[in-house]
Amino acid sequence: MSNEIRIYVADLAAYNAGYLHGVWIDACEDVRDIWGQIKTMLADSPVENSEEHAIHDYEGFGGYALSEYAGIEFAHEVACFIAEYPDFGGELLNYFGGDLEEAKTAAEENYCGCYKSLADYAQELTEDTTRIPEHLTCYIDYERMGRDMEMSGDVFTIATGYEEIHIFWNH
Repeated sequence: MSNEIRIYVADLAAYNAGYLHGVWIDACEDVRDIWGQIKTMLADSPVENSEEHAIHDYEGFGGYALSEYAGIEFAHEVACFIAEYPDFGGELLNYFGGDLEEAKTAAEENYCGCYKSLADYAQELTEDTTRIPEHLTCYIDYERMGRDMEMSGDVFTIATGYEEIHIFWNH
């Protein structure tokens, strides 16, 4: 399976005339190169004077549903974001309703890390910030602490696999 993040750009004039004509493009390439490939594809169209295109398919966007109306520049920005954060980028975009700036802020400023559970994160955070007397350690309920952190809205999580939870501060 390829990790490449790519879009299929279709020639709309050819599509409307009953032809499947388009090109798969690495969406992380330079935008000028992407536009060059689109122009070449349109120039090679089976329909004369073909000018319009649309994104008709995509791969590697990590669960994010890219719209055919997204635009080449936006598709490129999303692809680059997902390439930078392959473990959770697509799902983080979904969490923020496709708002790329919100997703970037969460990934760059509010990311706590990947843990087996919220309890593991609560334990690490507590032990890193608080000196706990040895005789009290067995009384601390980290599972409840983690659940309370999420339910209060202090953090949100994105599960990407079994015992693989990405945790973000909710600022």
